[in-house]
Amino acid sequence: MRVVSMDTTVAPIAPYRQWQDCRTPSISCQRFRHTGSMLNNVAAVLLDGVHPFELGVVCEVFGLDRSDEGLPVYDFAVVSAEGPSLRTHVPGFTVSTPYGLDRLEEADLIAVPAGSDFIGREYPPGLLDSLRRATGRGARVLSVCSGVFVLGAAGLLDGRRCTVHWRHAHELSHRYPRATVEPDVLYVDEDPVITSAGTAAGIDACLHIVRKEQGPEVANKIARRMVVPPHRDGGQAQFVERPLPLSRCDTVGAVLVWMERHLDEEMTVEQLAARAHMSPRTFARRFQQETGTTPYRWLLRQRVLLAQQLLEATDETMDAIAGRTGFGTAAALRHQFVRSLGTTPQAYRRTFRGPRDEPEVA
Repeated sequence: MRVVSMDTTVAPIAPYRQWQDCRTPSISCQRFRHTGSMLNNVAAVLLDGVHPFELGVVCEVFGLDRSDEGLPVYDFAVVSAEGPSLRTHVPGFTVSTPYGLDRLEEADLIAVPAGSDFIGREYPPGLLDSLRRATGRGARVLSVCSGVFVLGAAGLLDGRRCTVHWRHAHELSHRYPRATVEPDVLYVDEDPVITSAGTAAGIDACLHIVRKEQGPEVANKIARRMVVPPHRDGGQAQFVERPLPLSRCDTVGAVLVWMERHLDEEMTVEQLAARAHMSPRTFARRFQQETGTTPYRWLLRQRVLLAQQLLEATDETMDAIAGRTGFGTAAALRHQFVRSLGTTPQAYRRTFRGPRDEPEVA
């Protein structure tokens, strides 16, 4: 399944493909849904040379007490795999913790943040054993950026899809040939192994886990507190906001704005060219130059993106959504949705909003 990358996408796996921002008003604790196994106990396990930002990502999502907003409080611990005091990659910045590897035995989720020299170093055998035991008993493991190499050393990537920062993708493939590395996504969910790409992609993966376990309301409220989007523009399978025309779209920018506002209408290249006061041939060439794609593909992507937003945020029927997005019929919506995202509109809605009685199946 696919959800964005260093470049642009996110990749969860079967049977669903993505998750998006669901704009919901402030809600109370009793409305939070639990959609999977419990997520209560979280541990971030560190090696010498850990990157503070990647550690901070995990701490920010799982380590803060937000009970004042009715959000869940996780039993969170920072664990050292190499002694009570660890250096970071920032000179003079060290991390101390009283927790050792035994703390991992009770964790529902173990996060491995990135670190310097993680690619070629040896890892403590006790840590690798702990990670294998964790997945064996049903816990999840999450890597942020180069933390994925630790999971690979534990044998947890074999036969699974995974991702890492694009700079390390070739090396990851070389070291762990039984893994399928996807360098163009933000994160990959191969439950119980979740891997994320560079730095901020760890935020996306952490929020994805929260959303998967405790519903979009919880994930979205945490994201709002962090002042980050619940999901980021991925360029392929996942978008949060419909992108505004790029500033470099000097000649077709106004047409893009008009197209965005009239997604429910039929439009031809000839009509769009006339609006831009160009010949169809010149318009098509300029459009390609300034957006990197064709008018048809750009329009299709915007329509699918709007459909995603409506599926997340409304209870409208598939026919109504098809009308608003310019697909015309629920069948056409389903066809293009599956082609673009690899999942059906109904499955997408269930993934984002949890099981519910739905008015129409498409």
